[in-house]
Amino acid sequence: MIRRKRYRFLGIVQGVGFRPFLYRLATERGLAGWVQNRHDGVLAEVEGPEDAVNRFPEEVAAHLPPMARIARWEGEDVIPCGEQVFRIIPSADQGEGTVQIAPDAATCPDCLRELFDYRNRRYHYPFINCTNCGPRLTIINDIPYDRIHTSMASFPLCPDCAAEYGDPADRRFHAEPNACPVCGPMVSFLDEQGESLDCIDPVAEAVARLKAGQVLAMKGLGGFHLAVDATNNAAVRRLRSRKYREEKPLAIMVRDMETITSLAEINDTEKELLTAPERPIVLVRRLEEACIAREVAPGSPNLGVMLPYTPLHHLIMKDQFAALVMTSANQTDEPICIENGEAVRRLQGIADGFLVHNRDILVRCDDSIALVANHVPQVLRRARGFVPRPIFLHRSFPPVLAMGAHLKSTICILKDNTAFLSPHIGDLETPQARDFFDASIPLMERITECRPEIAACDLHPAFYSTRSARQRGGVVIPVQHHHAHIVSCMAEHGLSGDIIGLSMDGTGYGADGQIWGGEFFVADERDFTRMGHFDYFPLPGGDKAIREPWRTAVGMLQQAYGTKWPSVATALALLPESCPADVLEGMINGGLQTPRCSSLGRIFDGVAAMLNVRRRVTFEGQAAMELENLASGLSGSILPYVIKRDEEQPFRLDTAMFVQAIVEGILSGRDHRNLAADFHVTIVQAMVEMTGLIREKTGNLDRVVLSGGCFQNRLLLEGCVATLKERQFDVFFHQLVPTNDGGISLGQAVCAGAVFQTGGGMVEITGRNGVRQVG
Repeated sequence: MIRRKRYRFLGIVQGVGFRPFLYRLATERGLAGWVQNRHDGVLAEVEGPEDAVNRFPEEVAAHLPPMARIARWEGEDVIPCGEQVFRIIPSADQGEGTVQIAPDAATCPDCLRELFDYRNRRYHYPFINCTNCGPRLTIINDIPYDRIHTSMASFPLCPDCAAEYGDPADRRFHAEPNACPVCGPMVSFLDEQGESLDCIDPVAEAVARLKAGQVLAMKGLGGFHLAVDATNNAAVRRLRSRKYREEKPLAIMVRDMETITSLAEINDTEKELLTAPERPIVLVRRLEEACIAREVAPGSPNLGVMLPYTPLHHLIMKDQFAALVMTSANQTDEPICIENGEAVRRLQGIADGFLVHNRDILVRCDDSIALVANHVPQVLRRARGFVPRPIFLHRSFPPVLAMGAHLKSTICILKDNTAFLSPHIGDLETPQARDFFDASIPLMERITECRPEIAACDLHPAFYSTRSARQRGGVVIPVQHHHAHIVSCMAEHGLSGDIIGLSMDGTGYGADGQIWGGEFFVADERDFTRMGHFDYFPLPGGDKAIREPWRTAVGMLQQAYGTKWPSVATALALLPESCPADVLEGMINGGLQTPRCSSLGRIFDGVAAMLNVRRRVTFEGQAAMELENLASGLSGSILPYVIKRDEEQPFRLDTAMFVQAIVEGILSGRDHRNLAADFHVTIVQAMVEMTGLIREKTGNLDRVVLSGGCFQNRLLLEGCVATLKERQFDVFFHQLVPTNDGGISLGQAVCAGAVFQTGGGMVEITGRNGVRQVG
């Protein structure tokens, strides 16, 4: 029986070889009809035997091209017309767009074979690509995603490339970045002053300089890297000195998978993540015998590794280097460089030379970072390879623009049942970072074809992102920081209704004006009740304590020992000469630059300082990371703690007893590794007990959501997940969006969308204990 059906496919289905894929699939299955790009997706009519026509969408889903993603498909019967062939017909681009832009993707196996095939016309061509790989987001200026709207517009196709571009049977059919040495971009080499160097082979020049120990700036897909030979300790030290990056681990690009296995312990999930088209940096456990310079990641048992993801990377590394340091080309807190002139200007005194090309980067996009925890991948920085792939939500929301957090900033746009997060922007501490933030908003509005009138932001009134939201005018909905964390994880997993949320991080502006960071909520998408928290302790010096964890330790000792804390601090040799105990005591008692804090992230810092793991840090999270490393591989014992219960107040987890136990252990000479393990086990046990008390109080809540930067700690995450599951809880944690502040914008957006749907107007969200309508 002959049947004809019209199918509409929505998702990432344009610019990824989807139409030629449908053409080949339909032809192979003996089906006639046509396929067409439209503003609202890809439309296909297929005619033929009933079974083959009905199975067509399932066959499509089972054999998708590497970069394609189907969000959903729709089908309807139409009248057969007796067609005998399948055709690709001209595009129709009228109406509001719902097409999604594909992320950049690593060089595919077919292009890689051609790159090193001397018989191929693209032999050693650094910009080889096809519909299955290459740049997408980073070269786009506007939509629809056509060559004229990309940085390839200035490179007209030669006859050979034009023939490929127009042939439905070719894998370069409508590959917008398609090019070759005759018609496409080219590389060149600049000296340290930015003057063009007359050399026959710029890639060979770069290789020679890297082998000589020089620091090079190399233009990639979403920005420049600073590169040195990762096996050359002197070269790595030189890079650190010039970039003023004292100890923070540097990412490395490793030649191939075989080399990675000689450097680190790799499980199957990590291997799959490393070789995926996204090619993120993956945090893996270093092998002792690894040939990588110790200066790459001093004091860390881990390496951040990635495989080459552009043809240029493959050309540089092939048979030349085991690994290269590939760190973002920027100064501290500034965005990554993307323009040739900008790189020369901003990297003067850092780079000894510049390997550049003339294909403009239009969208700044740093490398993504991921790890495997609890047997699944987790994205810690969501950028190249992942953005702008949307997060699909369980229902539709009104259009919302969420401004994100102050640190690890991203923005998010809600459109119907999809959430689009921007590339990682970074900390909004510098004018350059704020300019990047400002430019990201119109970019995301263009590529989503959505200009929301509702803005969501953090409660903190002084954040640049908060001020930006208010300057837009219209509806502004502030969202409490830790509630946004929880809702971001709920959105990722399609959860609605009340859940128990554990939101653990460094600092966030609380609804009571205090610093929060160790929070236990009962929450839904719209609102929350603070059911418990870590007990407040003083933070002498305020923000200084982030860089000087010994200050946090002082506050924890003061809470645990009262007026006797100075003698304990002296016994631990905790205080620097510049800050005597009486000055700190005066600050604490007088409340001078000493806010009170419930932050688990600061507690990790304080314990690290007590154990003399790290009393001053050179990058965010350093003390907590090193404390985790100290405890790795040990079982630990539960230290005493108290959960305070008061019917009029939230539960409070008092740290005084375990602080005293840690101090006694230090003074009695216990191994600091065992004390670090005891601390981790105790925190897990206390958090699980608190969660159990909340379940008892609420009656029947058994869904638990874990979010916040502290859950980047594998010991904490895996311990909580395993122990909560033993107590018959359903546990949800982040995988697709960062658990740190990089995921905040998603939570803000969904929360604001839910608030607007049920209430509307400008609302200050301060929890069920006080929702204040302000407009």
